[in-house]
Amino acid sequence: MGESFTIQISSNLVKHLVDDGEKVKKKTRKPKAKIPQEPQHPKQLSDNSEAHKTPAAGWPLQPPLFLPPPPQRSANAELEAIRSVLEESEKVAEKLQKQEENMLQEVTQRAKDLHDKEFKLPHQKPMPCLDEKDACLKCYKEHVKDPLKCAQLVKEFADCARTVRQQVSAENN
Repeated sequence: MGESFTIQISSNLVKHLVDDGEKVKKKTRKPKAKIPQEPQHPKQLSDNSEAHKTPAAGWPLQPPLFLPPPPQRSANAELEAIRSVLEESEKVAEKLQKQEENMLQEVTQRAKDLHDKEFKLPHQKPMPCLDEKDACLKCYKEHVKDPLKCAQLVKEFADCARTVRQQVSAENN
């Protein structure tokens, strides 16, 4: 049944069949003259089998054709159903892809925010007495053999450090 057949009926064929039917009907409507016939024997009846007789319409009997149901209509319906399911699937896939892209952007942004919060150093106040410290170090490098020349800078650095300690302890109380 893998083969499919198409049957095309032209308007000429339909017209021919209709005209042929009307001609036969006209013939069948005419009364026939009665001719005496000889009685038929059973042997003669078997020779005139029903397959050779014509029906009342005048068309010869033909063996019935066993054609499969028109596969085009069912195949077309199946194809259309498959196409519609395919289109819906493509739409769903597009929606899911867009949703995935949005979620990826959101997750990436959240990960970046968490990373920034975790590894970002808190806002630090500038180190107090940094200038005094740098001046002391510079002096010690210049006067390696005579560090007593840096005593005044060391005293200024110590005063600065004491002042900052006092300010911090006052803020904490």
